[in-house]
Amino acid sequence: MTSKKQFTRIAVGLAGAVLLSSAVAAQARELSVSTVLSDAFPWGQAAEKWAELVEERSGGELTLRVYPNAQLVSGDQTREFSAMRSGIIDLAVGSTINWSPQVPELNLFSLPFFLSDVAQVDAVTSGEAGELLFQAIEDKGVIPLAWGENGFRQLSNSSAAIEAPDDVAGLKIRVVGSPLFQDTFTALGANPTQMSWADAKPALTTGAVDGQENPLSVFDVARIDQVGQEHLTLWNYMNDPLVFAANPQVWGSLSADDQQMLRDTAIEAGAWEIAKTREEESARLDAIRERGVTVTELSEDQYQAFVEATLSVHEEWVPKIGEPVVEAARRDIGK
Repeated sequence: MTSKKQFTRIAVGLAGAVLLSSAVAAQARELSVSTVLSDAFPWGQAAEKWAELVEERSGGELTLRVYPNAQLVSGDQTREFSAMRSGIIDLAVGSTINWSPQVPELNLFSLPFFLSDVAQVDAVTSGEAGELLFQAIEDKGVIPLAWGENGFRQLSNSSAAIEAPDDVAGLKIRVVGSPLFQDTFTALGANPTQMSWADAKPALTTGAVDGQENPLSVFDVARIDQVGQEHLTLWNYMNDPLVFAANPQVWGSLSADDQQMLRDTAIEAGAWEIAKTREEESARLDAIRERGVTVTELSEDQYQAFVEATLSVHEEWVPKIGEPVVEAARRDIGK
């Protein structure tokens, strides 16, 4: 038979276990992560990789819950930065394009034909300009942690191959909600039309717009060729780096160890996603060609013709971005 003392020890032990379980539960914390694309795309996979690494390194005491498709801002991706700054979103893997209305310096990456290849992108993000850009993000109330990559944006249309600026003239091109994109396509003689991605695919299907621009991963996964986009031009006219970031309230509530862990895992997830995006590009291009899309690759002379056609955009936008950032980027890439 169990004695009274044994009952007491059992009761105390059970109470201690309950208290310990409650303490562990109290320590566990979940943070939200906003992304614009799901894990069908490298962008969404970057956020999922971050969540995986954080759970592994924290032993489950800190978890990240990913909300794709800009769910936390009702689909309006241009509100993501403001929502994070105000504390509505804990963390994000966001686009420099979507954040540029609040951080004008990020328009550096959208200057047409300023960065021609991934080596130049890496030189900027890892160099003096990258430090200035992270400082600009922090000055606007968000803590930047690491870089990712959505990639160079390429041009597709339903009419004909595009090899020269004159081939773009008159085309109705869907663009994101950035004045810089509007100005770039206007300089090329096109008719840029701003619309959300949810509206873009129906517009492409009906012919309300003739073309669009996006990274190869988006063209491939979203099967944009199925909505009449039979011509694709590889022109690398601008790049869209991603930024892993935290809102300052969440960041300030974390211990120094957790801050370091969150930054380290963001850097690791970003490097993993950048490598994955680039490694998959050749296979994506092969798949796109196999589906019957005509792919045009520009010669150096053809590329330079687009550079010259958009110089007026640089003249207007460099002062808005900030001469110090642009000059730092030029030093980084040796221009």
